Amino acid sequence: MNNLIFGIPKGSLQESTLQIMLSAGYRVETSGRSYYPAIDDEEITARLIRPQDMSRFVEKGPVDAGLTGADWVAENESDIVVVTELIYAKQRLVPVRWVVAVPQDSSIERVEDLQGKTISTELVNVTEKFLKERGIEAEVEFSHGATETKAPDLVDAIVELTETGASLQAGGLRIVETVMESTTQLIASHRAWDDSWKRTKIENMAMLLEGAVVGQSKVGLKMNVPEGLLDKVLALLPSLRKPTISTLTEVSGYAVETVLDESVARELIPELKHAGAEGIIEYPLNKVVL
Repeated sequence: MNNLIFGIPKGSLQESTLQIMLSAGYRVETSGRSYYPAIDDEEITARLIRPQDMSRFVEKGPVDAGLTGADWVAENESDIVVVTELIYAKQRLVPVRWVVAVPQDSSIERVEDLQGKTISTELVNVTEKFLKERGIEAEVEFSHGATETKAPDLVDAIVELTETGASLQAGGLRIVETVMESTTQLIASHRAWDDSWKRTKIENMAMLLEGAVVGQSKVGLKMNVPEGLLDKVLALLPSLRKPTISTLTEVSGYAVETVLDESVARELIPELKHAGAEGIIEYPLNKVVL
């Protein structure tokens, strides 16, 4: 039987990934310290793999495809196929950033001030390339963890991953500059991509995962609109395409359905009500396939 070996990122990205996969239609169950989660697709064998290692295993072939950050693909300089980008992180549907951060009272105000300084980071290769492109010579050392605690006592600066910058600020650090932005990527090995069955399987997964990510920030709205008020209501509605409109059978008027950003719905629903819409229903979406 055909089988796709699929890597799921273990660690901080794990829970958000499992939620995205569930919305995409893949139920994944993990147990204890096992690195072999169960997935409700008999054609997929799932493996939990650290994001830092994912692209290396995909490149070498033990894993056909997987989810990891663009940052670790760049750090490992992996020769893989980037199938699609999925903009979600540990907490929010946004790219994450690797930033240069220093203590609040540091004399370092710009990247050029790192000349001759010591920097701690997990992202050594990317950081060294970033500095080299700017003609800056500094010592970049690998951090095995707890990077935020190393400045100023052990190093002059750090390059650390952040979503909002709040944790860095809470730790007494300030951001000097962004080294790179990173998104989650669905990647595949060249060998798997050249296999027609595996490629189709991966492309189908990409479509469903993309739809799940889009669906995380969207909601559906249904409402009834009395005859004569349709144009007024439609003028308020944003939509991925155009709203679906059907005629009500028992009373005069219309049923209107649309998809929109969740952040817009809370402001829009009162306006729709004031415009004459009735029986307004907001519902979550698992996925929106564009």
